[in-house]
Amino acid sequence: MRIGIVGYGTGGKNFHAPFIQAAEGIELVGVVARSAGKQAEVRADLPGVPVYSSLEEMLAAGVDAVTITTPPATRHDLVLEAIAAGVDVVADKPFARDAAGGRLLQAAAEQAGVTLNVFHNRRRDADLTTLASVVASGRLGELWRVHSLMDLDDPGTIDAGMFGGLLRDVGSHLIDQMLWLLGPVVRVHATLDRTSRFGEPTDCGFFVTLTHASGVVSTVSSTKLNFSSTREFRAYGSEGSYQASGTDVQAQAIFAGHKPMDSPETWGIDAPEYWGALSTPVGRETIPSLQGNYADFYTEFARAVRGDGPEPVSASEGVRTLEVLDAALLSAATGEVVSL
Repeated sequence: MRIGIVGYGTGGKNFHAPFIQAAEGIELVGVVARSAGKQAEVRADLPGVPVYSSLEEMLAAGVDAVTITTPPATRHDLVLEAIAAGVDVVADKPFARDAAGGRLLQAAAEQAGVTLNVFHNRRRDADLTTLASVVASGRLGELWRVHSLMDLDDPGTIDAGMFGGLLRDVGSHLIDQMLWLLGPVVRVHATLDRTSRFGEPTDCGFFVTLTHASGVVSTVSSTKLNFSSTREFRAYGSEGSYQASGTDVQAQAIFAGHKPMDSPETWGIDAPEYWGALSTPVGRETIPSLQGNYADFYTEFARAVRGDGPEPVSASEGVRTLEVLDAALLSAATGEVVSL
């Protein structure tokens, strides 16, 4: 599969290009970057990869698929442009402003006969993968509650305004993780922290409670303004508990200048000091970190388009996450529990 990246900000540079290059059955054949500075950055980072000034120009040159990783305000129209051109699409999250917009994009892709997936790469975090293995083992007994905390001391990366905010950013990931791990949600209650320091009211922290159809309750929470950097999972069941404090190991490695293709066997594994602990009647047991690798998303995407496997995150799954986000925003505005 010959794929191009549209946009070369933090996402395109750090969370798409390196993992496309490390994936199987896929080749990075172009990047759309409009400013002269960004074009120079692409040429320095990705020697030999063509640089285009627009999606239209890259489509004319010929690609099989594109990843749309521009800011949310421009993402919708670019996804539709790519779909209209008949190429398969990966859309960064959130792939629409709301669930209605997501359904529109899903319908457009289905009508055009192209594959549209959403880049919920954090399903492939090491700490989540490890937690999922503990839950699947049955050693927690009947699962009651799962708590996910992801605090980041990073106010500069908050998109301001009613279509930005932390819930649509980090919240998209954390809610998708819980949907993937625990299944559909039937009730949502949310509270948001808001600030005007960016010039317009913007949510900068959240606490969301999800009741799943299975009866399990999960909570997801995050802040970027409280000088806290914490990643933690806790799970409680009838036979024990599991607790892990991760390090966002893949992001840290990328920002330190490492690439997944340089060390595929050891990439994305948390250091032993961050391994989780399972506590049951037989005692406390350290659970080694499993491997996480965002490149697997692109490997699976290429296979799915060829008809060789399931889609990594289908448009319908992206819509499901947007439905929960919409419910959380409504709950935060009204103070009520919202049923789905």
